[in-house]
Amino acid sequence: MLTARLLVAVALAVTGAVHLDLASSYDGLGDTVTVGALFRAQGAVALLVAGWLVVRRRDRLPLLAALLVGAASTAAVVLSVYVRVPALGPLPELYEPVWYAEKNASALASALAALGAAALLGRSRSGQVP
Repeated sequence: MLTARLLVAVALAVTGAVHLDLASSYDGLGDTVTVGALFRAQGAVALLVAGWLVVRRRDRLPLLAALLVGAASTAAVVLSVYVRVPALGPLPELYEPVWYAEKNASALASALAALGAAALLGRSRSGQVP
């Protein structure tokens, strides 16, 4: 189970690193909150949860956080390609109807993190410690 947990952590680290790398490219999109700021927030949270997974190896809470971060990141990237998500309060409009290498890597990594965390949580419910 440690290997699976580490794979989830690596997947979160990949999506986090991609978001941090791309953040400056999106600083001009948005008024109060920019897309770049959202990318930095996602990157930081993904990296923090990845570290938490490694440090707290017998705890289910970091797995739940990994599931939520992975699922939310996957949903956000897919929605941003296929749906024009309007600005909401201080949050900017999210719409970029194109796939490119970094977006593909981030989407794949976040989906793998969510699926891996869900599988580990499922095993822990059946009595096995993840």
